[in-house]
Order: sequence, then C-alpha cells, then structure tokens
Amino acid sequence: MENRSQVIFDRNTVEFVTVAAEFCAFLERAESRKRKDFVDTALKILPLLYIKALMVPSCEMPGDNAPETFVTEEDYEVLRLTLAHLMGEKDDYLEVFLQDMVYSDTPIKKNISEDLADIYQDIKNFVSVFKLGFDETMYDSLAICKENFELYWGQTLVNTMRALHDVRYNRLGDEAEEDMEDEQID
Repeated sequence: MENRSQVIFDRNTVEFVTVAAEFCAFLERAESRKRKDFVDTALKILPLLYIKALMVPSCEMPGDNAPETFVTEEDYEVLRLTLAHLMGEKDDYLEVFLQDMVYSDTPIKKNISEDLADIYQDIKNFVSVFKLGFDETMYDSLAICKENFELYWGQTLVNTMRALHDVRYNRLGDEAEEDMEDEQID
C-alpha cells in the first residue's frame, strides 16, 4: 500500500486532481458564460488537463471492484444540453480521427458538447472518488482515469480542442458570432 500512497500523493497526481476539479467546476458554470468567453477559457484549461494527465505516475488497474460512479445519466444530459445550447450552431464539427473514418466515404459529425460531457463524466467520477479520501479507492480511480485518458478521453480532448480552435479563430463567421452573442444577451 505504501507504493499506492506514493502515487496518489505524488506532486503530479495532486496537480492533476487540482486541474481536473477546476475543469469540472468550469463546465458546471458554463451556463452563465458567453460563448466567446467559454471557448477562450476552454482553450486554456483543456491543454493543461492533457499535460497534467500525461504526468500522472503509472498505476496498476484495479481488480473486479471498480470505484463508485457519481455522474448520473441526468447529470450528463443536463451538462451536454447546456453546452449544446451555449455552442449553438458551432457545436458540430467533422471528425477525422475515428477508426470508422477509414471505412467511410462521408465525414463523421461530432459535437463539442458531447465530447466535453464525455470527458467531464470520467473526470468528475474520478474527482468525486478522490474527495472521499480513501487511499485504495483513490488509487483505483486514478488508475481507471489514467487508462481512460490513454484509450479514450485524451484523444477526444485534443479533437475537441481542434474544433474549439476553429470556433475561436475561424474569421468567416465573425458577423454571425456577434449576432449570436447579441441574441444570448436578450
């Protein structure tokens, strides 16, 4: 158990937990933000989350007893819908890094809101287990989160950043963006 304690209290783990908690809080407050502000902040916090996840020490996957999950389907759906409303017509983007793309003649549409909700679900479950403060479940949750980062949400995060970058810097839609911000104020 000593080695597990070293991993969960490692400086890199603590920094990842801190950024992960801030990421969750940021998404939970999204409803009160304007799209431009949300996108600008997301483009700052997502790379930081990615870097901190990369630096988490290696962990062994737990046995059969996975830690408790906290994000319900309703929580997920409320967040996804909130983000979809905030992103509006800018929510959709074309995905090129899916395995299915190899066999497809048509582009595959993804949503920024769904991607962020997917990342949030894994991160929020991890942070919630960490808050409980039990070393064994903290370690197991960290190991699961790290594996999910490597297999799934890390790629989703960078794909979403690409889409958010396009929303932020695509100059063709500036007039429409200003109109959308005016509508959100009303």
